[in-house]
Amino acid sequence: MAKTTTAKKLEDNATTFANDVKNYTHQIWLAGLGAYAKAGKEGADYFKKLVAEGEEVEKKGKEIVENQVEAANSRIESFKEKVQEKTGGRFSKVEEVFDERVASTLGRIGIPSKKDIDQLSAKLDDLSAALKSLQSK
Repeated sequence: MAKTTTAKKLEDNATTFANDVKNYTHQIWLAGLGAYAKAGKEGADYFKKLVAEGEEVEKKGKEIVENQVEAANSRIESFKEKVQEKTGGRFSKVEEVFDERVASTLGRIGIPSKKDIDQLSAKLDDLSAALKSLQSK
């Protein structure tokens, strides 16, 4: 009889253990579902907050870059003025020669100058006006 009581206790313990495992497994499943639901609800709001914070960081970054560019341009302009003072205007002459050579090179490789583009633009304006006058008749 002792064996039957021990076997009965072992069977009861196994059943209890199986039920406990089943309950814990179900609770874990429910916790996962809850986390998924919460992430779905709060995820959109969280994403919007991240976008807003990103926009703010981008804005601050642009301001910093603009300030640094302005400071650099100021330093360059100051340096340019000092060089022009020391060279007595020869820097302007070098700049003019450089511009002429660049324009000449661009012309040789077939890139139109600003003057060419302005002339073409004027011709297009004349043609557009002529077309409008023909269409109105």
